[in-house]
Amino acid sequence: MKRVWSMTLAALLAAGMLVGCAPKTDGTTSGTQGADSTQQPVVTPEPTPEPYEAEVLTGYEKGADYPEGERITAVMVNNIQTCRPQRGLSQADILFEIKVEGGITRFMGLYADYSEIPDVGPIRSARDQFFRMVLPWQPLYVHVGESVVQSEYIKRYDYDEWNLEGKYASGLIFRDSNRRNWAGNTVASEHTAYTNGERIAEYVQSAGVDDRREYNSTFFNFVDYREPAQIPAGAFVDTDNTAERVTVYHSDSYRTQFDYDADLGVYNMAQYYSSLGSYKDTVDENNNQQLAFDNVIVLFTDIHTYPGHEAKDLQYAEYSWGGVGYYAYGGKIEKIRWQKGTDLESLRLVTFDTEEPFAVNCGKSYVTVVDIDEAERFAWESLTTAQDVQEAPVEESFEESAD
Repeated sequence: MKRVWSMTLAALLAAGMLVGCAPKTDGTTSGTQGADSTQQPVVTPEPTPEPYEAEVLTGYEKGADYPEGERITAVMVNNIQTCRPQRGLSQADILFEIKVEGGITRFMGLYADYSEIPDVGPIRSARDQFFRMVLPWQPLYVHVGESVVQSEYIKRYDYDEWNLEGKYASGLIFRDSNRRNWAGNTVASEHTAYTNGERIAEYVQSAGVDDRREYNSTFFNFVDYREPAQIPAGAFVDTDNTAERVTVYHSDSYRTQFDYDADLGVYNMAQYYSSLGSYKDTVDENNNQQLAFDNVIVLFTDIHTYPGHEAKDLQYAEYSWGGVGYYAYGGKIEKIRWQKGTDLESLRLVTFDTEEPFAVNCGKSYVTVVDIDEAERFAWESLTTAQDVQEAPVEESFEESAD
């Protein structure tokens, strides 16, 4: 009897276990077995960020056609008023403007890919205030002629291989003897020299020039192209930092002005013409396109005549001390500082107060080094209140020599 009862109890217990494991209506199981089978949250791994691969001169993300491992190219371009308009400047990634002799200014365009340079010029002689600014980047340096001081810098830094002197580099330069300036007049022969990417490439190949160079940093400390742009907050600007018009005085007759185009987000460039007593759009003769820049960078320092070179008024720009500057972007402006140190040290922009690295937004940049004596005439304003200044014509104080 006891055996029968035990067998019956065992059967009931077994039935109870089966009932305990029966599926619930929600599709899960009850009891201990159901708890053990609950799915754990799936952890999604963080995506591996794309490597930061920025173009050296603009900070934009490198595209498939970026000339990786190619040495950048610097081209010296004339800017006396009688030789305007120039060609090829709208294609420059960075455009420098610095005062040379007689209060005139000159340009130096920087290009990432020399093979893509269009007709550019008129090409003029090299000056050390430009060369020293880009020396750390070891560019191909294209010019026609050079000052005696610049010749000494070429020797000092053993730069002959990358010094593409148009007077001696066979086939590098061509002349357009029929060109006419903005007023429809012919120009002197020294204002007729041009080159282009095809000619530079042919010369580099024929002369065996080393055009390879790997850069481990960008020209400026650019804002990461994966991040939004940083609008200048107006730090240490005493007045409203609205900079829809920015005006730079290099001398009485050489002035550069930028008007901000809010639709395109760029600063359009114009230059002062003494004979007109007003500003005129700075256009590229190749495409009739007005020069436009995302960034406008103005750096002040002492610029004076080299002792012993008063006859030609060769100008020395002091870079070792650094100085105060301004950065304009998006219709706003901010006060900054800049540093360079020795010739072999790169230009650095830093915040005005803490001197931390200053971030420049991606894009094309206009950079000018201006005599500290002209700082009080530097101005920015809102276009809604700006008035074009019509002044009496000022004669150009100097006519360039042919070197």
